[in-house]
Amino acid sequence: MLISRLKQLFSYFFEKYDILNNNEVKSVLSTEEYIFFDKMDNYDKLHSFKLYKKTLVNPLLKNDTNYLKLALLHDSAKGHNSFYERMIEVTFKKSKLSNHGHRAFENLKNINFEVAKLCKIHHTDSNDIKMKEFQKLDD
Repeated sequence: MLISRLKQLFSYFFEKYDILNNNEVKSVLSTEEYIFFDKMDNYDKLHSFKLYKKTLVNPLLKNDTNYLKLALLHDSAKGHNSFYERMIEVTFKKSKLSNHGHRAFENLKNINFEVAKLCKIHHTDSNDIKMKEFQKLDD
């Protein structure tokens, strides 16, 4: 866990999302969905694109378009948050980031209801094998 948190720290401060990835993102998302991806901050875009790449090669998820879209959009409602706000969420699980899944559902429900439902539950316990696999990749 400590190693993954250190990787996140490094990524937050030093890695940049490559806008050349947007062509691939646009090939997966609809125009309406892409609007929400495009509003994400650098760290969340980078994290989501890396998760998309993991999902793309995962034997259980790679052929499920909804999970490919979920990888790109699951954190789309986090907004722009400071490192401090993110640390509060990671440490105490209580911050304005805590209900980002529900906000993503509200944003996406009239665009893609299935992906919106997945966004809403991507941090909750699930018996669904695909969601469990997605959650492992997202950790």
